[in-house]
Amino acid sequence: MNQFNDTILKAARGEKADHTPVWFMRQAGRSQPEYRKIKETHSLFEITHDPELCAYVTKLPVDQYNTDAAILYKDIMSPLGAIGVDVEIKSGIGPVIDNPIRSKADVEKLGEIHPEQDVPYILDTIKLLTTEQLNVPLIGFTGAPFTLASYMIEGGPSKNYNKTKAMMYEAPEAWHLLMEKLADMCITYTHAQIDAGCKMIQVFDSWVGALNKADYRQFIAPHMERIFREIKAKGVPVTTFGVGASHLIEEWNALPVDVLGLDWRLQIEEARNLGITKTLQGNLDPAILMAPWPVIESHLKRILDQGLQTDSYIFNLGHGVFPAVQPDTLRRVSAFVHDYSSAYKANQS
Repeated sequence: MNQFNDTILKAARGEKADHTPVWFMRQAGRSQPEYRKIKETHSLFEITHDPELCAYVTKLPVDQYNTDAAILYKDIMSPLGAIGVDVEIKSGIGPVIDNPIRSKADVEKLGEIHPEQDVPYILDTIKLLTTEQLNVPLIGFTGAPFTLASYMIEGGPSKNYNKTKAMMYEAPEAWHLLMEKLADMCITYTHAQIDAGCKMIQVFDSWVGALNKADYRQFIAPHMERIFREIKAKGVPVTTFGVGASHLIEEWNALPVDVLGLDWRLQIEEARNLGITKTLQGNLDPAILMAPWPVIESHLKRILDQGLQTDSYIFNLGHGVFPAVQPDTLRRVSAFVHDYSSAYKANQS
């Protein structure tokens, strides 16, 4: 392998580096022809259960786009089966759960995850990547309790999270028990990923933007504080990210998390003006990737000019890559971020 590129770890810690690190949420799969070919004969379940194949899919964007990190190819639903959740990823729908949570008794039935026994294929994939294949850090991840609970309570994707919020408001004891159990799972699961070789963890709280600040503080923050603290105890940086959650950034900033992921709704300079000094990650609107290159470039310059005001910045999208994005576009974005930030940093030194 080539010399190890730890640029993203430096940025997460606010240390100087030669360029701004870049990776893309959902960079593995979806828009890549090689991946679509694999999907003709393999389901997501089959890919994630085959360490050689899963490692190939995970590493492919690093090779194609020259990103500064890989993110493990899997789904936030991956660990739920181990605790007794009957989940299936249905094409065109998403995660569907046949035994949704409806009561405290349902919560009490949930078990614990034992990663070495329950998801050994994930740990084997991590070991294969980190010991033999990657020269960049591998990011492990987990869904956050609220986002996982939203699927578990609604029975699948939701636009309004009415059932989820109803349990939170009507049955706070059951709610906090569910949050505790899911926090336990997140901690055990991410610790196993770190022990297997992951150098960074992202906690996807994709749908927590559905809550207001007060409810986040009361029903979510104490559990996230524990998750972040326990992951950080393993000596790796931790990122949190949610969609439509810009109003919660000051709540996140108060928690022991290293990197705050922004979607496209809040500009980096706006976050800095709120007093956020932690590392920020983001935040090109992925829809812009469908525009002509001069348009993309102008948006990249605007974002980078804001992000480069500190060393505490990681370039990413404001949400995940979607299937219609051309791989060559992502390759050009990565090269532009590297070149533009390298020139800026060289002029500053």
